[in-house]
Amino acid sequence: MPERRVISTDEAPAAIGPYSQAIVHGDLVFCSGQIGMNAAGELSSGELEDEVRQAMANLGAVLRAAGSSYDKVLRAELYLADMADFGRVNAVYGEYFQLAPPARACIQAAALPRGARFEITATASL
Repeated sequence: MPERRVISTDEAPAAIGPYSQAIVHGDLVFCSGQIGMNAAGELSSGELEDEVRQAMANLGAVLRAAGSSYDKVLRAELYLADMADFGRVNAVYGEYFQLAPPARACIQAAALPRGARFEITATASL
Protein backbone atom coordinates (compact mmCIF):
# COMPACT_ATOMS: atom_id res chain seq x y z
CA MET A 1 0.00 0.00 0.00
CA PRO A 2 1.43 3.44 -0.93
CA GLU A 3 2.54 5.69 1.89
CA ARG A 4 0.93 9.04 2.56
CA ARG A 5 3.46 11.88 2.29
CA VAL A 6 2.91 15.41 3.60
CA ILE A 7 4.09 18.26 1.34
CA SER A 8 5.25 21.55 2.78
CA THR A 9 7.12 24.41 1.12
CA ASP A 10 8.07 27.86 2.34
CA GLU A 11 7.49 29.14 -1.21
CA ALA A 12 3.74 29.19 -0.49
CA PRO A 13 1.83 30.41 2.57
CA ALA A 14 1.93 28.10 5.55
CA ALA A 15 -1.30 26.34 6.40
CA ILE A 16 -3.55 28.57 8.52
CA GLY A 17 -5.29 25.63 10.13
CA PRO A 18 -4.97 21.91 10.81
CA TYR A 19 -4.21 20.83 7.23
CA SER A 20 -1.24 20.25 4.93
CA GLN A 21 -0.38 22.24 1.82
CA ALA A 22 -0.66 18.95 -0.07
CA ILE A 23 -0.67 15.19 0.42
CA VAL A 24 0.93 12.71 -1.97
CA HIS A 25 -0.59 9.25 -2.02
CA GLY A 26 0.50 6.81 -4.67
CA ASP A 27 0.80 8.71 -7.96
CA LEU A 28 -1.55 11.52 -6.91
CA VAL A 29 -1.03 14.93 -5.32
CA PHE A 30 -3.99 16.41 -3.44
CA CYS A 31 -3.39 20.16 -3.06
CA SER A 32 -5.17 22.23 -0.44
CA GLY A 33 -6.78 25.51 -1.40
CA GLN A 34 -4.53 28.42 -2.28
CA ILE A 35 -5.56 32.05 -2.12
CA GLY A 36 -3.74 35.18 -3.28
CA MET A 37 -1.67 35.44 -0.13
CA ASN A 38 2.11 35.56 -0.37
CA ALA A 39 4.44 33.36 1.69
CA ALA A 40 4.68 36.15 4.30
CA GLY A 41 0.94 35.88 4.89
CA GLU A 42 -0.13 39.09 3.14
CA LEU A 43 -3.19 38.98 0.90
CA SER A 44 -2.75 40.71 -2.45
CA SER A 45 -4.32 44.15 -2.25
CA GLY A 46 -4.13 44.83 -5.97
CA GLU A 47 -6.43 43.92 -8.81
CA LEU A 48 -8.29 40.62 -8.79
CA GLU A 49 -5.94 39.39 -11.52
CA ASP A 50 -2.97 39.93 -9.16
CA GLU A 51 -4.72 37.89 -6.49
CA VAL A 52 -5.40 35.06 -8.95
CA ARG A 53 -1.78 35.09 -10.17
CA GLN A 54 -0.51 34.88 -6.58
CA ALA A 55 -2.83 31.96 -5.83
CA MET A 56 -1.66 30.22 -9.01
CA ALA A 57 1.99 30.85 -8.07
CA ASN A 58 1.29 29.31 -4.65
CA LEU A 59 -0.30 26.28 -6.31
CA GLY A 60 2.72 25.97 -8.61
CA ALA A 61 5.11 26.04 -5.64
CA VAL A 62 3.17 23.30 -3.86
CA LEU A 63 3.03 21.20 -7.03
CA ARG A 64 6.80 21.56 -7.52
CA ALA A 65 7.48 20.63 -3.89
CA ALA A 66 5.48 17.46 -4.47
CA GLY A 67 7.34 16.64 -7.70
CA SER A 68 4.51 17.64 -10.02
CA SER A 69 3.58 20.64 -12.18
CA TYR A 70 0.70 22.53 -13.79
CA ASP A 71 0.73 20.21 -16.81
CA LYS A 72 0.03 17.24 -14.53
CA VAL A 73 -3.06 18.75 -12.90
CA LEU A 74 -5.99 16.42 -13.45
CA ARG A 75 -8.76 18.42 -11.79
CA ALA A 76 -9.03 21.92 -10.37
CA GLU A 77 -11.72 23.49 -8.22
CA LEU A 78 -12.11 27.26 -8.37
CA TYR A 79 -13.98 29.24 -5.75
CA LEU A 80 -15.03 32.82 -6.46
CA ALA A 81 -16.38 35.35 -4.00
CA ASP A 82 -18.42 36.78 -6.90
CA MET A 83 -19.37 34.80 -10.01
CA ALA A 84 -19.42 38.12 -11.89
CA ASP A 85 -15.59 37.83 -11.81
CA PHE A 86 -15.67 34.56 -13.79
CA GLY A 87 -14.37 36.08 -17.03
CA ARG A 88 -11.47 37.89 -15.36
CA VAL A 89 -10.50 34.81 -13.36
CA ASN A 90 -10.83 32.53 -16.38
CA ALA A 91 -8.50 34.74 -18.43
CA VAL A 92 -5.71 34.48 -15.85
CA TYR A 93 -6.36 30.80 -15.11
CA GLY A 94 -6.05 30.08 -18.83
CA GLU A 95 -2.49 31.46 -18.83
CA TYR A 96 -1.45 28.48 -16.69
CA PHE A 97 -3.40 25.77 -18.52
CA GLN A 98 -3.12 26.55 -22.23
CA LEU A 99 -2.81 23.02 -23.62
CA ALA A 100 -5.07 20.17 -22.50
CA PRO A 101 -6.49 21.97 -19.45
CA PRO A 102 -7.65 19.83 -16.52
CA ALA A 103 -11.20 18.97 -15.61
CA ARG A 104 -12.62 21.77 -13.50
CA ALA A 105 -15.42 23.01 -11.32
CA CYS A 106 -16.08 26.66 -10.52
CA ILE A 107 -18.46 27.82 -7.83
CA GLN A 108 -19.33 31.00 -5.99
CA ALA A 109 -18.62 30.77 -2.28
CA ALA A 110 -20.37 32.85 0.38
CA ALA A 111 -16.96 33.76 1.82
CA LEU A 112 -13.33 32.73 1.36
CA PRO A 113 -10.46 32.71 3.90
CA ARG A 114 -8.95 36.08 4.84
CA GLY A 115 -11.39 37.96 2.63
CA ALA A 116 -9.91 36.50 -0.56
CA ARG A 117 -11.83 36.81 -3.81
CA PHE A 118 -10.39 33.62 -5.35
CA GLU A 119 -9.26 30.20 -4.16
CA ILE A 120 -8.02 27.18 -6.11
CA THR A 121 -7.46 23.57 -5.12
CA ALA A 122 -6.19 20.82 -7.38
CA THR A 123 -5.47 17.14 -7.80
CA ALA A 124 -2.45 16.23 -9.93
CA SER A 125 -0.37 13.24 -10.91
CA LEU A 126 3.33 12.88 -10.23
